[in-house]
Amino acid sequence: MSSVFVSWSGGKESSLACYRAKANGLTPSYLLNMTVEDGSRSRTHGLAREVLSLQAGAIGISLIQRKTSWKNYEDNFKKTVLELKEAGIEGGVFGDIDLEEHRRWVKRVCKEIGIRPYLPLWGKCQKKVIEDFINLGFQAVVVAIISDTLDETWLGRKIDRKFLKDITRIENITPCGEAGEYHTLVTDGPIFKKRMRIVETKTHQRGEQRFLDISRCILEDKDYLGQL
Repeated sequence: MSSVFVSWSGGKESSLACYRAKANGLTPSYLLNMTVEDGSRSRTHGLAREVLSLQAGAIGISLIQRKTSWKNYEDNFKKTVLELKEAGIEGGVFGDIDLEEHRRWVKRVCKEIGIRPYLPLWGKCQKKVIEDFINLGFQAVVVAIISDTLDETWLGRKIDRKFLKDITRIENITPCGEAGEYHTLVTDGPIFKKRMRIVETKTHQRGEQRFLDISRCILEDKDYLGQL
């Protein structure tokens, strides 16, 4: 089995991509997450470092976090992956679905580093991606929105069939939020050994985005182990 890292946001696409990678015989050995310059939160989803660490513990895969600005993102990403390559990593798993600019970036960067890219969700129907996510038993909540696109009532919503029905009714929003319209935190699913329970939250605005700031979260035992 090839040892791979998963480009990790903590959200539904990276979780489903990790699941698909395992189902296809790959071995996810690390979750790679890029943070803001002070390391306090993830760069894309705005999740606290401690929340992502707890999530990685619930899954049972080592989390690697690296500080970066947007300006130096690619350089820091490549430097970190090269370190993982020296540790035996042969490829990277990415959760991109249909943004061609992202796919080109992934393929170019992986080629320059000398590892193989895996995009198990690429080209899939976004509605089908969410349906698969739900049907497999994953659970997630919305943790970030673009304020001009969605109102605050969407923060904290569970990703379930009602969510899918509601989100597909809104014009100019992709069902998976692939253009950044919203972001999620996965709290349980077939790749999890324990489930996460969100206990305390608050909301805050940062630029054009509004975030669900998770101030307290705990791990709980599951009644069953995940499928993989």
